Amino acid sequence: MDKKINLRDKKKNYLILARNFYNDDNKEKALKSYIKALEFTENIKNKVSILYDIALIYDEIGNKNKALETYEKIIEKAPEEAGAYYGMAIIYDDKKERDTALKYYFKAIDIDKEYDRAYFYIANIYDEKKDKKKAIEYYKKTIELAPYDFMAYNNLGAIYEELDMYEEALEMINKSIDTNPYYYKALFNKGVIKKQLGDLEESVKYYDKSIELNNNYPYSYLNKSVIFIESKQYKRAIESLTEGIKYNPSAEFLYYNRACCYSKLNKISETIEDLKISIKLYPRFKKIIANDKDFDNLKDNKEFVELIK
Repeated sequence: MDKKINLRDKKKNYLILARNFYNDDNKEKALKSYIKALEFTENIKNKVSILYDIALIYDEIGNKNKALETYEKIIEKAPEEAGAYYGMAIIYDDKKERDTALKYYFKAIDIDKEYDRAYFYIANIYDEKKDKKKAIEYYKKTIELAPYDFMAYNNLGAIYEELDMYEEALEMINKSIDTNPYYYKALFNKGVIKKQLGDLEESVKYYDKSIELNNNYPYSYLNKSVIFIESKQYKRAIESLTEGIKYNPSAEFLYYNRACCYSKLNKISETIEDLKISIKLYPRFKKIIANDKDFDNLKDNKEFVELIK
C-alpha cells in the first residue's frame, strides 16, 4: 500500500512539473517530466492519457517520428483509441502523405462514427486530390455532426463555387458567415461568388470586409484589384494593390499586377521597379513578363529588355 501511495505521489509531482513547464513554453523539460511520470504510472487509462501529452509535444517540437511511435504505443495499449489514429493521420497529413493520412482518418471513424474532425480532414484531402464529389460528401457529414462548423460550411461553399453551383455556394457561405461573422475566408469567398454573379459592388464590399478582419491575406487585395482592372479603373486598382503590398510585402503577384496597372498608365519607372521586385520574389515571372501584352509599350525600353533577358 505504501509503495502505491509513493508511486501516485511521484506521478502527481512529475505531472505538475510537466504542466508547469509546458505552460512556461519549456516543452523539452515538460516532455522529460511526462516521461518520468509515465514510469510511475500503472493504470492503463492514465498511461494512455500521459502518452497523448507526450505525442502532442513531440509533434509540436517537430519530432514527427517520435510522435508517431508514441501514438503506436497508445494503440498497443488501447486498440480502440480513435484519437491515436487521428493523431497519426494529422502528422501524415502535415507531411503531405495524403493516402496514408486517409487510411488513419478512416480507422479513427471506424472506431468512432461521430469523430467530426476526422470527417473534416478527409473532406479536405479529397478536395486537394480534386475529388470534389467525395469532398462534398465528407463536408456534408462533418456539418451533420457539427452543425456550427463554419469552416466546413465555407469549404463546401468554395467547392460549389468551383463547380459553378453559385446558388448552393452562396447558401453555404451565408451559413458560414451566420455561424461566425468574423471568419475572413467566408467573407472573401462571398466576394468571389458575388463577382461571378455580376454583382461587382457587393463583391468589393465583401473583399473589404475580409480585409478588415485579416489584412495579411493577399488574395483579397488581388481579387479586388482585378475588378477595377477589368473596368479600367487602374488608379483604384493601384490603391488596392499598394495597400496589399503594405501588409504583404512578399506577395509577388501584387507587385506584378501593380506593374501591369502602371504600364497601362504609361508610368514606366514605376512599372520597371515593380517588375524587378516581382522577379526577385518569383524568378519565373521573367518568362511571363516577356509574353505579357500589358508590357508591349516597353519592348523598346533598354531597362525592360535587360530585365527579361
